[in-house]
Amino acid sequence: MDMKGMIFSIGLLLCTSFVMAQQAPEGLFIDSKAPDFKARDQNGKEIRLKDLLKEGKVVLVFYRGQWCPYCNKELSRLQDSLQFIIDKGATLLAVSPEKPENISKTVEKTKAAYSVLYDEGLKIMKAYDVEFEVPENTITRYRNAGLDIEKNNGDNGRYLPVPAVFIIDKESTIIYRFFEPDYKKRPSVLELLSNL
Repeated sequence: MDMKGMIFSIGLLLCTSFVMAQQAPEGLFIDSKAPDFKARDQNGKEIRLKDLLKEGKVVLVFYRGQWCPYCNKELSRLQDSLQFIIDKGATLLAVSPEKPENISKTVEKTKAAYSVLYDEGLKIMKAYDVEFEVPENTITRYRNAGLDIEKNNGDNGRYLPVPAVFIIDKESTIIYRFFEPDYKKRPSVLELLSNL
């Protein structure tokens, strides 16, 4: 291979790596403006971020689904500390790609008294740059274990969020973020409270 060919190959490899890296979600960063959204919660009530921010800060939690024990543990811990969050003048919201009937299962398992939102069309997950497509081999592995993500998510297909938590202030600015591809890691309630 001549020098031109080698430079072209390296350039192509770098471009491919860059494009692939661009596809992985990064989550919004601190000091970003939080995109407004509206969605229905488990009670059929329409929730709009802009309206909640008039009252105070919002703790926005993205979780994978009622089938995820790590998510259920996190949401249960948040429920147990809900009064502390409210006492800080904040509202807690959880967002999932799962169909409403599966969100009902989340509420049942975690006793969540806060709004749990169905992210129809993945609009919220995309706006906050947390959504990713689950690879085929993982889908197969889950299916073999009796878990059908596509069935649970309905029209949202094989997409899940990277587990993430954002705290948004009254000016719609993100003042805290937890974004962790390792779904076993979650922020402590104490950490969230200290950022409210």
